[in-house]
Amino acid sequence: MIAETLSDAEHRMQSAVVALDRDLETVRTGRARPALVEGLKVEYYGSPTPLNQLATIHSPEPRLITIAPWDRSQLGTIEKAIQKSDLGLNPTNDGNIIRLVVPALTEDRRKDLVKVVHKKVEEGRVAVRNVRRDSLDELRKLQHDKTISDDEGRRAQEQLQRLTDHFVAEIDRHGHAKEQELLEV
Repeated sequence: MIAETLSDAEHRMQSAVVALDRDLETVRTGRARPALVEGLKVEYYGSPTPLNQLATIHSPEPRLITIAPWDRSQLGTIEKAIQKSDLGLNPTNDGNIIRLVVPALTEDRRKDLVKVVHKKVEEGRVAVRNVRRDSLDELRKLQHDKTISDDEGRRAQEQLQRLTDHFVAEIDRHGHAKEQELLEV
């Protein structure tokens, strides 16, 4: 029972770290990366569809992203979706592909993006703490039902706290690395 609860908590905490990594990939740095636009929702025949399901996305140069839609009739809708997004990128449409030039970040924009990173990191910490809370409730219920002894319950709670501390530290490392990437000129 205890091992299953701790294993489930570890798996869910690891999932929170993976989700944070995906979120941090969408934060724009000075470099062009396809991940910036892959998840962008484009209105495709009435339903919002991720851009990576509509087009091939490449980054042939450090400051350029190219988007080649499989259906050329969607160039305009893809272009509009990019303009509406908060990426701050201006698409150039040549009739076959869309080019996005990623400009260098100003210092003010870097500071704003660092704040966004801090917010996403805090959301990751909260997700890990929510997993801890759920697992702690489960352990306390097992203790209350006398399925496990009080000593076993305390040891399991200590293990859960160590697990939580480990994943919060990992989230902080990921956030710090992204912050350093943003601040390097």
